[in-house]
Amino acid sequence: MSTKNLASAEAIDKLKELIENIDICLFCTNLKTGDGATTRPMSTQEVDEEGNLWFFSDINSDKNREIKTDKRVQLFYSHPAKSSYVVVNGEAEIMVDRQKVDELWSPLVKTWFTEGKDDPNISILKVTPTSAYYWDTEGNRMINFFKMIASVATGKTLVDAQEGSINV
Repeated sequence: MSTKNLASAEAIDKLKELIENIDICLFCTNLKTGDGATTRPMSTQEVDEEGNLWFFSDINSDKNREIKTDKRVQLFYSHPAKSSYVVVNGEAEIMVDRQKVDELWSPLVKTWFTEGKDDPNISILKVTPTSAYYWDTEGNRMINFFKMIASVATGKTLVDAQEGSINV
């Protein structure tokens, strides 16, 4: 596995590529407890041009209360079928912004906000990454499977994998 640390535009592009392919993360708040009880699955709505990650959240949720106390969060993304993984450390900001709701809205979001875009409980979470790390195996899964078998037989790593930090 080769290490490739990314910065600036290259880092944002890699973050967008990985997260858009994974979408769902484990969104962790109240990190000081370290027990996982403040972790929940969340769907990433967007990774913007600056590398910020955007989510919908109920304004009265435990998650929002926890962010008001401590804005530090961790996001864990995993796509085992593609052998792609990302961990993002960041700071979350709670926003009530109808324009951003309109921009990010999709019919699926109505599952959680039954009154639609005008639901009074909608808030937006903006996560600004402070650091991130990725593991990514490039290429076709079946080809990589055969490369793993060949690696065992030859004693040489033939799978094209990368890992590194992402500095947005």
